Amino acid sequence: MSGWTFFLTALAVVAVAGWLIRFAGQKATGNKPYFRDMPYAVAFGYALAAALVLGGVWLYLQPAVTEAGTPDASVLYFRWAVHGIAAGAIAAFLFRLLGRSVGTGATRKAFRGMPLTASFGILVILVYAVLAIFAGLIAPHGQEQVFAQANVVPGGNPATGGNPDFPLGTDQIGRDILSRLIYGAQNTVGIAFATTVLAFFLGGSLGFLAATLQGWTDQILSRAVDVLMAIPSLIFSLLLITVASAWVSGAGLTVAMVVIIAVIDSTRVFRLARAVGMNIVVMDYIEAPKLRGEGLPYLIFKEILPNATAPLLAEFGLRFCFVFLTISALSFLGLGIQPPLADWGTMVKDLAAFINYAAFAPQIAAAPLLAAGAIALLTVAVNFVVDWMLHRSSGLKE
Repeated sequence: MSGWTFFLTALAVVAVAGWLIRFAGQKATGNKPYFRDMPYAVAFGYALAAALVLGGVWLYLQPAVTEAGTPDASVLYFRWAVHGIAAGAIAAFLFRLLGRSVGTGATRKAFRGMPLTASFGILVILVYAVLAIFAGLIAPHGQEQVFAQANVVPGGNPATGGNPDFPLGTDQIGRDILSRLIYGAQNTVGIAFATTVLAFFLGGSLGFLAATLQGWTDQILSRAVDVLMAIPSLIFSLLLITVASAWVSGAGLTVAMVVIIAVIDSTRVFRLARAVGMNIVVMDYIEAPKLRGEGLPYLIFKEILPNATAPLLAEFGLRFCFVFLTISALSFLGLGIQPPLADWGTMVKDLAAFINYAAFAPQIAAAPLLAAGAIALLTVAVNFVVDWMLHRSSGLKE
């Protein structure tokens, strides 16, 4: 059976199962409102979820070695993913229990009403922060240190080409992957956070300034932002960083990259801050400090900013993820964080050739997935926390 035939057959089975779920529910409950008013799309979703769960159980129970004696990469990777999700859920649950009993009254109250996704996100962010701050103490080797053993297989098992001294293996020139992952948290995440803070300072300040003063100030700033936003951000970043590389190198190029990305991303922050500020400046509680003679800084930072916390908070999380991914993409293209500094985007590029070994040596092919997984994990964790904080700050209810 071809792939398309199997897909269409499975889709038809799920569609029929969705209709049967709704029909059986109506008969079993005497046509009560929940099943009587259930849209077919909801019943289809239940059937699809059940099919995915059953398919996942079936795949998990498949043998990890094929009849030819080679490892089955799909089964191994799926098992690793299931184990990782289970471990993350257990760790998040224990972390939430700890937070409910340790800390100040405010933190304990926050943890009591915190969903498991938010506790998982906070735990991941704390782990990344510890790795970034104490990378020099935690990493077993230096990020620039080169060893004689190159292309050591992850896992640390000598029988499969590993080495206990390098549990995640080494790259093509003999650098320890574990150490570079840890230093990558310091370089990639630290630079992304600094860039996001700078972008919010520029975009937020100018956006609130345009909303408060309006007139020609608003027109000049808005048209300048429109011009910058008309150019695709990644292409514009590549162009400006390429130009900057002709004058600076090393640490200077990293600083130039931070400034360039912050300025480009501040345009998005400007549009949000201006839109939110326009709705706030017409309120009566803004007119009162104006009549008292308060200055512009007081109006922006004491009156407008506190009332714009919720949307800006959500935007900060999204901007951080976009900046984080942009820096990784630039490093992947060779214009981001420069060697010998460790960066997750560069590590994905350097180790990408190992993907070719996935068919017969999944543990080797997992090497580039480590840095890619670190990028994805932080992105998901930040969004979990931002969603929860937005839910709290906006006063939404379940």
